[in-house]
Amino acid sequence: MTVKKSIGTWLLCSLLAGCSQQLHGLSSEPLSGSLYDYQLTTADNAPLTLEAFSKEVKDADVILVGEWHTHSGVHLFQAQLLAMLNSAYPNVALSMEQFTRNDQAVLDDYLAGKFGENSLLSNTSKWSNYEGSYRPLVEYAKAHSVPVIASNAPIEIVRCIAKEGKGYLDQLTPEKRSLVAATLSDGDSPYKEKFLAAMFHGDEEKTENQYLAQLAWDDTMAESIVNYLAKHPNNKVMHIAGAFHVENGLGIAARITARNPELKVAIVSPQSEEQPLGKEVKDFRLVVNPLPPQWLSDDEMNAAMKEMRHSYSGKDIACD
Repeated sequence: MTVKKSIGTWLLCSLLAGCSQQLHGLSSEPLSGSLYDYQLTTADNAPLTLEAFSKEVKDADVILVGEWHTHSGVHLFQAQLLAMLNSAYPNVALSMEQFTRNDQAVLDDYLAGKFGENSLLSNTSKWSNYEGSYRPLVEYAKAHSVPVIASNAPIEIVRCIAKEGKGYLDQLTPEKRSLVAATLSDGDSPYKEKFLAAMFHGDEEKTENQYLAQLAWDDTMAESIVNYLAKHPNNKVMHIAGAFHVENGLGIAARITARNPELKVAIVSPQSEEQPLGKEVKDFRLVVNPLPPQWLSDDEMNAAMKEMRHSYSGKDIACD
């Protein structure tokens, strides 16, 4: 039993902390066909080891890690990076898009060992891919006393903003209103242009409300991070969120800077050979193999986009 436990501990160390020099991200060799494979680089595509990257971000207060949800290589990188940062710096916190502010008390109790994982998953807004994608991060945090920030806004409130607009926030009780950022930065910006280009479908009011819903996520995550660092000024925060939320200093990064220009933010964005980041993007790059194509015809794509817009609109949501 002791031998098996020792082997298991060694494997966990290898996977999370990068103990073996054969691990992903520690070589400049081309990627293999594995979805677990990755290579971390500078914005100019110079390869970086995890250790080298941790030194690159020594002055950063916030490290934003963009992800392609469900991508095995991205999630492996996140787990290894958290372990590397925690070993290199004394005060690291993990912030997650995948938990919302009203989950914080339950999450804290789980990390403190007050109950088992079933209670965590039954009483929070955990994502459907939690076990395969985010469990390693939370379990590492639990084992090493790393604080975890449940930083996002509740999905039911966000959907109602998409349905009814910003005025919906005025209807909320003070308790529920506190679950969303105090201000939503809805002025014209490059981020707004990028969002409208991706989502516009002819109904201007509906698209504007969908953008407000997007901001409810971005501003709430940014505010949660800034508030945490105001209380813990000597900490670093590693935050994980979808790539759109962080890429090229837009979204969350811009909202952090607006709230506290003194904070230094580093960004890692995923890319593949099929989806390279443009030269104008100055983020660190996480090069991974592409996910399987989500659709092979225009009909498939249009059906998927219609479903996504329907979900965004909150058409079937009761906003009382």
